[in-house]
Amino acid sequence: MPKTQSRLVMNWILAFGSFAVLLVVYGGFVRLTRSGLSIVEWNPVMGVVPPLTQPAWQMEFEKYQLSPEYRQINFDMTLEQYQDIFIIEWLHRILARIAGLLFAVPFFVFLLTKRIPWREAGLYVVMGALFLAQAIMGWLMVSSGLVDQPAVSHFLLTAHLFLALSLIGLSLWTALGHKYGFPTKPGKRQWSAGSRAVLLGILALLIQMAYGGFTAGLKAGRVSDTWPLMLGRWIPDRLLSQVQPPLNNLVSAPLTVAWIHRWFAAAILACAFVIYRAVGRRMDGADLAKGVGLLLALTTVQIVLGIAVVLSRVEIGLALLHQLNAIGLFTVMIFLLHRLRSRDRVRPGKLGSG
Repeated sequence: MPKTQSRLVMNWILAFGSFAVLLVVYGGFVRLTRSGLSIVEWNPVMGVVPPLTQPAWQMEFEKYQLSPEYRQINFDMTLEQYQDIFIIEWLHRILARIAGLLFAVPFFVFLLTKRIPWREAGLYVVMGALFLAQAIMGWLMVSSGLVDQPAVSHFLLTAHLFLALSLIGLSLWTALGHKYGFPTKPGKRQWSAGSRAVLLGILALLIQMAYGGFTAGLKAGRVSDTWPLMLGRWIPDRLLSQVQPPLNNLVSAPLTVAWIHRWFAAAILACAFVIYRAVGRRMDGADLAKGVGLLLALTTVQIVLGIAVVLSRVEIGLALLHQLNAIGLFTVMIFLLHRLRSRDRVRPGKLGSG
């Protein structure tokens, strides 16, 4: 971790991390509007400029007409309708380029002006590498839907999401270091009960978000529009017999994935209360009090939004709020873990140890 604190660098990292959140949510909008497969080529340089003439638009449309999505789903689409989904995906790619500039330009400026010492540049290089990896994964995801089936791989979609979450989490952790200070004495530190509880909560939330990615990629959210029952039952038939081998149902069968994603929310709620019991009654700072309160509130809102998404048959606005709130929940847990680990270093094992 770096050692040099800088408010300017902190603000830059927070701005970049916030832009990464915007990209994730806008990516959800692209997916929900079925726009992600509209541009069938990855042109990092030439793709900055959209088609500007009628012949140019017609050429792009003809490329799209060769794709599985057009042949199997949008075979009656007009050029005007194609332009609508093209612009949505083109804006997605433009936002990604802006995010890249938002990272790269300040980074090199800070490096040259020594606000970021050369010996501490490694962490920021890792951030840049994560961003590039996410961009590459995004294209691999899109290209998986351009071969035979008009749908991207739900595994690649989830990998794309997790690279973004890694970038967001690392950005926030680094920004918090600039605000509160970086560890000066590396080495083993005892994990308090509160820190362990939050780490458990993060792991559980990541599992739930992975199933959210699977649900999105498999379009499993539309399997059932009733709650709490699915298809009239608490436990639908054939949860483990839709695909073979049976264990593949846990990650590849829409009904099974949607059912797991629906009820694993209870584990997240349980983790929130475990964190409250481990941390909330032994808080010695306003930052922890606010963090735990926000954690409980966001967990409740997330469950309500999830139910609303189901009942609305995945209404776009509700689905995007559900996604944004999940990222908010993730960042709150990262914040809590950072502050608790800082306290572990000062008073090993005391906070939340009982």
